[in-house]
Amino acid sequence: MGQASARQGEIPSSVLSAAQQGDQVAYAALVRHYDARLRAIAYHLLGDPHQTDDALQDVYVKAFRGLSDFAGESALSTWLARVTYTTCMDHLRRRGRNVLVSDPEPAAMLPDGPDLTDDLSSRAAVRAALRRLPLEQRAVVVLIGVEGLDYRQAAEILGIPRGTVASRLSAARRTLRSALRGDEIPCVAANEEVTP
Repeated sequence: MGQASARQGEIPSSVLSAAQQGDQVAYAALVRHYDARLRAIAYHLLGDPHQTDDALQDVYVKAFRGLSDFAGESALSTWLARVTYTTCMDHLRRRGRNVLVSDPEPAAMLPDGPDLTDDLSSRAAVRAALRRLPLEQRAVVVLIGVEGLDYRQAAEILGIPRGTVASRLSAARRTLRSALRGDEIPCVAANEEVTP
C-alpha cells in the first residue's frame, strides 16, 4: 500500500469546496478518499487497531472543524496527514507507554544492500527493531519508507525541517542495521519520545 498511497490523487476541488462549506455528503466522500492512507499512518504509529479507530475519530472531527480554514498552501492529503500525526502524538502522550508497531514492508525501510528480509526471522528482527525506535524516528520511517512520501512532504507533516527528517531517517536506519546485526538497542519509553 505504501507506494500506491503516496501516488493517490487528491480529491476533486469541487468536493473539497463543498466539504469546506459544510456539505456532509462531500465531507463523507473526502473521508472515504483519504481513510486508507490516514489509517495506515495512525496504525503504524499507534500499533493497535482500537487506538487507531479512536484516533481517526478525533482526526475526522478536527478535520471537519478546521476544513473551512484550510487554505490550500499544501496538499489536502498532507494537511490531513499532519492532523493524523499530531492526533496520534496526543493519544500516545495520554497513554504514556511503549507502543508496538505493525509490520510495515521492512525492505522499503532498509538501506540499499543485500535483502535482509528474505526469511521470517529477519522480518521478526525488523519488527523488534522498529518497536525500539524512538517514535520520532519511527514516524519518519513510516512516512518515507511505508507511505512513500518524499522528505519535503514528511517535513510538512511532522512540522520539522527537511534536514531533521534526513537525520532522523539516517539514525533510524543505523539503529535498524545495528539491531539486525544482533546488537542490543534500548527500548525508548513513549513519554520520552513523543516530540512533534
